[in-house]
Amino acid sequence: MKRQCSISTALKLLIVHLGTSCCFSYNDGRLDIPFGGKVVVLGEDFRQILPVIPKGTRQEVVHSTINSSSLWDFCEVLTLTTNMRLLSGSNASDIVEIRAFSEWVLGISDGSMGENNDLDVTLNVPHDLLIPSCGDPHSAIVTHMYPDLLHNMTDLSFFKDRAILAPTNAIVDALNDYVMDLIPGEENTYLSCDSACNDGANAGGPGDLHTPEFLNTITASGLLAHKLGLKVGVPVMLLRNIDQNLGLCNGTCLIITRMGTYVLEAKVISGSNINQKVFIPRLSLAPSDKKIPFNFQRRQFPLALSFAMTINKSQGQSLTQVGLYLPHSVFSHGQLYVAMSRVTSRKGLKILLLDEDGDDTDVTTNVVYKEVFQNVR
Repeated sequence: MKRQCSISTALKLLIVHLGTSCCFSYNDGRLDIPFGGKVVVLGEDFRQILPVIPKGTRQEVVHSTINSSSLWDFCEVLTLTTNMRLLSGSNASDIVEIRAFSEWVLGISDGSMGENNDLDVTLNVPHDLLIPSCGDPHSAIVTHMYPDLLHNMTDLSFFKDRAILAPTNAIVDALNDYVMDLIPGEENTYLSCDSACNDGANAGGPGDLHTPEFLNTITASGLLAHKLGLKVGVPVMLLRNIDQNLGLCNGTCLIITRMGTYVLEAKVISGSNINQKVFIPRLSLAPSDKKIPFNFQRRQFPLALSFAMTINKSQGQSLTQVGLYLPHSVFSHGQLYVAMSRVTSRKGLKILLLDEDGDDTDVTTNVVYKEVFQNVR
């Protein structure tokens, strides 16, 4: 902690409202400031998802940000106002529409768009952005986002820049399972190999009492799934860093081309190594969740289906087609803004909203912790 504090007191900060780049400089050789005046760079911004505090209250989340620290007095805030994601590849004739959409998204990010109440913001979504559920929301969102799916399965670019976003893993898993059932072909199911990993000092501890069958049932944040179902041609997302030179980093999207028992063949469809053939092995990983009172490891392929993904997982991506599926409202600061700002144009964003009774609606809740902006501008 002392090391982090001494570094941070020397920093200047660039809060990028619509991007994630930053740069600044200091005069070197100063002995009266920590770290000798070296440059420190921070990315992201307070409009997006804040640090995750397990079971943390709103106050705990807000106080975990850098601008709630005493170090904030040493920071200088610089602001960029150009949305490079929306301007990329746009024509001059589209500038007015782009500016209007950008302002609408920014209004969502700071809670100025919609009707305020004590806890959140009620937002009315324009009707041209809505997808009707027609009594079957899964079919509606999948059909709209992946039209003529079976005929496009062989086109690697079809999955490159589109995804369905949802707020929770449970919703994402249900959508991915629904799409998998639509795709013909044999499904290979890969089950993880779980085992307790007690050293000599912990022999006879709680981990020795748990059978592999019990370990298979454990789910936790950051832990690979026990059961992974795959078919040739389906898009997946890599969940761990494997080889940066090959572009195999956390968040890289791939298409499965061949399936073996101990290794998978795939082609990269995102990043700088598109169409590169790669091989994905099983990895042995231990959960980092502190709530699990014993140590164990899970050996599994570090992949997840990516027809749909969580809003949190999409952070940092740029997509041409985004289908936002909200059977219930978002639950944390910045989630709605992150989902709607992943798209590169207004026409690429479609939203399916349901109320508590499962009926179509044009109203959703936006969660914004406005106090986090108080000393930013």
